[in-house]
Formats: sequence, structure tokens, C-alpha cells
Amino acid sequence: MESFDINALATLAGELVTTWGIRVVGALAVLFIGRAIAGWLRRLTTRMLKGAAVDETLTPFLSSIAYWLALMVVFVAVLGLFGIPTASFIAILGAAGLAVGLALQGTLSSFAAGVMLLVFRPFRVGDLVEVAGHLGVVQSVAIFSTVMNTPDNVRIVLPNSEVFGGAIRNYTANDTRRVDLLIGVDYGDDLAVAQKTIERVIGADERVLEEPPPVVAVHALADSSVNFVVRPWCGTEDYWNVRWELTRRLKEELEAAGCSIPFPQHDIHVIPTDEAAA
Repeated sequence: MESFDINALATLAGELVTTWGIRVVGALAVLFIGRAIAGWLRRLTTRMLKGAAVDETLTPFLSSIAYWLALMVVFVAVLGLFGIPTASFIAILGAAGLAVGLALQGTLSSFAAGVMLLVFRPFRVGDLVEVAGHLGVVQSVAIFSTVMNTPDNVRIVLPNSEVFGGAIRNYTANDTRRVDLLIGVDYGDDLAVAQKTIERVIGADERVLEEPPPVVAVHALADSSVNFVVRPWCGTEDYWNVRWELTRRLKEELEAAGCSIPFPQHDIHVIPTDEAAA
């Protein structure tokens, strides 16, 4: 009886070793080969993205996604070798992914927006932009957030969902910008003299572009002044210096030409009544 039991156990152990040993060896082979293929796929993805001049921040991220997706396929294949129902496992993974996605929907929204920013590149590092009600120079664009420095050197970190979810004003994307000035002169001034003076001041500034041509025209008859629109074009890097310099020189030259720049005021006229006159 004891001999029979020992032989049966030996036979059973042999079958188990033979059956599961082959499966274990096969699983190890699949893991080894699959991991090698996943690594090769990551390197291939990196080379392709670099060849396509994709942003350096996005390249390692997409390469890692390709690597882990390949490993997930390998893991599912290994489970199939051991007879584990992969359909149920995939369903569990899907449900878990849905639960995590709902819990992290704000973070995932910023993640998706970060990918879109890195792919479509509405702005680059160093650009002066206005996004989500904030004006600043872009310092970095990451997967989840964008970092900017305001003109007074305050650091702002914005979630990418806010950046990509609204209007983006990029002030340095183009090589040229138009300077918009509104210059008022007195109603008693000679408008022809005022216009020639403004045109002369603009023409004397070498930073003002000839094309497109500057615009100088009477714009409105305001409460206290006749307003000219002054719209010269300049290089983007010269915008603020041109604006400030022209504002100062136009005041000086207009006053030298005999024109005056009025300020808002109220005139009070006292009309005597018959009783007051008596």
C-alpha cells in the first residue's frame, strides 16, 4: 500500500513537473523575448520621434508608453500560458482604469492638454504669452503644467487644462507688431500741421518699418480733443521701446510745432438772472 502511494505520488509529481515545467519555461522565454521586443520598440519610437523633430519633453514620454504597452501584451500572453482567462483579466484592468480615470479626471485633463500643447506648439519657451488671464514669459512646458514668469518676475504655474482650454495670445510669435497710439490735439490747432508733425516724427525713427506703411489719420472728435490714430509697424523686439519713445517725442514735437495736447476739463458758464442783475 505504501509502495503504491509512493509510486502514485511520484507519477503525479512527474506529471506536474512535466506539465508546469514546460509552461514555466515557456513563460520565462516569452517574458525574456517580450521584454527585448519592448525595449527595441522603445528605442525605435525614440528614433522616429527625434527624426520627426518632436519636442524633447514628449519623446521619452511616448517612448515609455510604447514600452509599457508592449510589456502589458507580454504579461497577458504569459497568463494565457498558465490557463488563466485573459478576457476576465482585461475586463478587470478596464474597470480599474475607468475608476482611476474618474478619480483623476482633472489631472488626466491636464495631461491630455499637455500632450496637445507639446504636439501643436502654440507657443515655445521664451515666448511672451497671455493665457488664462495671466501675462508672462514661458519658462517650461511639461506634461501636466506650464511655468511662466510675469513681467514683474513672479513665477506662475498653470495646469495645462487651463492653458489649452482658453484663448492663447502669443505676442512674440510673429516678427513684426503694430504700435497703436492715440494722440489728441486742441480743437483750435491746425490739423494739417499736427498730421505732418506726427508723420515726420514717425519717419525719423529708423525702427519703424516702411512696409506695412504707418497710418496717421483723424480718428474722432472727442470731448476735449481731436484724436489722431497713429499706427506704425516695427520689429517685435523693438515694440515697447518704439512705443515709449514715440509717445515722448510726439508730445515734444507737437508742442514745438505750436499744437497743444489738451486734457479733460469742464467749463462752467455762469448766466446771471434778472434778480441777480437787479
